[in-house]
Amino acid sequence: MTSGTDGTATARPTSRDVARAAGVSQAAVSLVMGDKWRGRVSPATAERVRAAAQQLGYRPNLAARNLRLGRTRTALLVVPALTNEFFAGVYTGAARVAAQHDFGVVLYPSPDGVGPARDPFPSATAALDGVLASSMAAGAVTALRGDGLPLVMLDSDPAGSLGAATVNLDLTDGIRQITDHLLALGHRHFLHLASAVDSWTFDVRARELAARTALLPDTTVRTVRSDLTVEDALVATERALRTSGLVRPTAIVCDDDKLATGAYKAARRMGLRIPDHLSVTGFDDLSLATAVEPELTTVRLPAEEFGERGMAALIAVLEGREPETAALPVELIVRGSTGRPPAAA
Repeated sequence: MTSGTDGTATARPTSRDVARAAGVSQAAVSLVMGDKWRGRVSPATAERVRAAAQQLGYRPNLAARNLRLGRTRTALLVVPALTNEFFAGVYTGAARVAAQHDFGVVLYPSPDGVGPARDPFPSATAALDGVLASSMAAGAVTALRGDGLPLVMLDSDPAGSLGAATVNLDLTDGIRQITDHLLALGHRHFLHLASAVDSWTFDVRARELAARTALLPDTTVRTVRSDLTVEDALVATERALRTSGLVRPTAIVCDDDKLATGAYKAARRMGLRIPDHLSVTGFDDLSLATAVEPELTTVRLPAEEFGERGMAALIAVLEGREPETAALPVELIVRGSTGRPPAAA
């Protein structure tokens, strides 16, 4: 029952009422309201049904429909951290697409992405229709998905993925863009400030940096690892610069923007100016990138689009369709933290 404008109870509109108002069958109303009308009814008919439903204030009984179909229309998005704004963007995009399909998304952190992630429900397989795992190790979500819960992996090795589909960003091209930018400026000696997390997403960056710099003679890359905190990055960078010997790096390639911020602090502590003495690059284009001075040259990752693509892939898997899994392009954003090396200035 619903309440009329005078406070009296009125009958809740039904699919039959919508069908009568739109001049179609109840089956057509069911197809349109369930977003399964394409190829079955015309776009004009679908629009007429939606208009009638809106005018009448009709809402389908999702609980009854889900019970009938054996679906909860709920997906779990597992991420390594809730404090990283990249994952907030992934969630925003995933939730946007989910809402368009009457799905809900539950956000769940599994520290560092290595797991194993504990089941947040008495039984994930009973409470969920599927799982999205962003930047997680392949085996970290095994306990969540059980033997058959549909899984889509984001930012994961396609060769070792346990998911029904894998959606990635073009990380290789991101590092390629950074390296080519620094090489074109004249840099030949690099410090790679790498994440200490053992993960495919960081391994890709290391491999491409090594491969790209190997194309030119007399080019060196020294790698040091750091936890993904500003403080650890500061310590790791300062130690590396003080022990660099005769070949001091002129550019620091950081696995993410937070590490780059630590490198900034280390440079300042050592009296080095960026980019006059040392160029620094990041990865992600977080808000930190424009909060530091000079602003950080970094790779922009389309986090919301990434979440949208992942959720669309999961829905496609649930509906028996082929998901879109082409890697999303990334973009180098050149700012003030990179310049020619001191010897070439």
